[in-house]
Amino acid sequence: MPTSIITIKHKLDLHLGDPLTVVARAGRKKITRRRGILKGTFPAVFVVDLDQEQNNFKHVSYSYTDLLTKNISLKFDDDEAEA
Repeated sequence: MPTSIITIKHKLDLHLGDPLTVVARAGRKKITRRRGILKGTFPAVFVVDLDQEQNNFKHVSYSYTDLLTKNISLKFDDDEAEA
């Protein structure tokens, strides 16, 4: 697991346009899984375009601190490694 926000952003920059699964804690013992494509990285957040067959909305954004604090995890299809 990367230990800084800058490292996380650089790793995500390498995966722009790649399909992924976002696993997020949505509360007490509740987990959501969303499929999509990493669309963009910005100074504080990154954006995932979601698969429209499985979701009601087009895209979602997460902060890099969500990854740092392990509130979410990313699994890319090409290497099956967590970011």
